[in-house]
Amino acid sequence: MSPVLVISLIAVLSAATVLAIAIAVFSPAIEREKSAKQRLQSVSGVSKSRGRNPAQDMASQRRKAVMETLKEIEEKQKASLKKKKKVVTLRMLIEQAGLDWEVKTFWMVSAGTGFAATSATLAAGQQPFIAVLVGFVAAVGLPRWIIGMMRTRRQKKFTAEFANTLDVIVRGVRSGLPVNECMQIIANESPKPVCDEFRLIVEGQFVGMDMEQCLDRMFERMPTPEVNFFAIVLTIQAKTGGNLSEALANLSKVLRARKQLRAKVQAMSAEAKAGALIIGSLPFLVGFGLYMISSEYIELLFTHKIGHIMLIASAVWMSLGILVMRQMINFKI
Repeated sequence: MSPVLVISLIAVLSAATVLAIAIAVFSPAIEREKSAKQRLQSVSGVSKSRGRNPAQDMASQRRKAVMETLKEIEEKQKASLKKKKKVVTLRMLIEQAGLDWEVKTFWMVSAGTGFAATSATLAAGQQPFIAVLVGFVAAVGLPRWIIGMMRTRRQKKFTAEFANTLDVIVRGVRSGLPVNECMQIIANESPKPVCDEFRLIVEGQFVGMDMEQCLDRMFERMPTPEVNFFAIVLTIQAKTGGNLSEALANLSKVLRARKQLRAKVQAMSAEAKAGALIIGSLPFLVGFGLYMISSEYIELLFTHKIGHIMLIASAVWMSLGILVMRQMINFKI
């Protein structure tokens, strides 16, 4: 065996010996350090879990679930608004007014109104152009205006009784009744239009619809902020749980506070509304007075072409003025 090979073999054996000695010496220390780190991590985890309040954990989890539910509801409302673009169809307008008409019935009533207005204008001795214009306005504008007034009046009646309705649900839930039975009581005993809306919710649940779908349809029939708040509260409670009676009691307080604020605003704006009413009625009162004093003087507006143009221009400017005054004294809460 050559000396070079012997030296190489001795070097390899020496390195292997040194490596084995190093492993034998330092391996227990490494294992002890690793186990110490594991124990330290386990102890710190136990201390953190012991120092945390379970009630705070549940509250934080519920808060997170509520925030996620609110985000889902907001995204759903945005998607529905983008889809519908806040277009109120004629069928929805009739349904929101509380009428059971068909669309063809509305058009028949509109046509009858326009024909009656045109005939009355022609019988009064006006020109055919004026009669057709009056009939068109009566056929297109008058029925929609009346239905809009009925819709607004129905929403006001519903809003005035809705806080009392929530109190019925709160007392029923606190006494142990389920929400469905509380809604059944409201559908049987509450005044209109509250009973009609809750009766449709109960009937929808009987045919297999869930609460969220029933509330969405209720908001379509009664598009008020109060119904939207009610739907959000019930949706959050159904998905995250919690004290429903307390949530509805707080909502009832909020609705009563909104009602008081609305009444205060109406009282403060009563003077401005009275002034606008007086200013808007002055031209008609003055014209009627002049007709009673000197009918020949005022009849020129109705018998000459220039008088017709002046009447049309006056009606346009009066309408613009009334709309401006209405927007100035109309406060939305």
